[in-house]
Amino acid sequence: MQNLILASSSPRRKELLENLHLTFAISSSEVDESFDPALTPEYVVMELAERKAKKVFQKNQDAFVIGSDTIVALNGRILGKPADEAEAISMLKSLSGQQHDVFTGVSILSPTSSTRFYEKTEVWFWELTDDEIKAYVQTGEPLDKAGAYGIQLLGSMLVKKINGDYFAVVGLPVARTIRELKKAGYQL
Repeated sequence: MQNLILASSSPRRKELLENLHLTFAISSSEVDESFDPALTPEYVVMELAERKAKKVFQKNQDAFVIGSDTIVALNGRILGKPADEAEAISMLKSLSGQQHDVFTGVSILSPTSSTRFYEKTEVWFWELTDDEIKAYVQTGEPLDKAGAYGIQLLGSMLVKKINGDYFAVVGLPVARTIRELKKAGYQL
């Protein structure tokens, strides 16, 4: 049996893979997530995904390892996870009524191959009132999410529309990841 490992402690990524009825292990990969702000969002998410996958692959070189990272970019400026409620409020105010991009990078390492890719999804927010933003931030949901929101839970009320892969916004472009796993030799 082939060994599949998700190099992430994200409950959202775990749930997405579980929905596919895949058997996999989870190995959290704490890595340095700093980056040069001059780099493009596309490059940053692929690089961070690869750092996570490499750290886990070093100890599991017979496995297929999936690393992933998601960031939000507004007008080319990367919005990471907010440090506190004040930063979450500031991020959500900047996203209010705007279109922004969500980038999710994936790195797949196996004994015989390696690949990395990203998906970009355009997301539009409704115009948000200060009360709506404060109420959402007080739920605590935005504090561990890039761009200070999660599309799959309460944050869904902020989103007017998207263009692209919904699952990439959640944290893992499922269909593309499966196709890339198959290319790498993983048998479903």
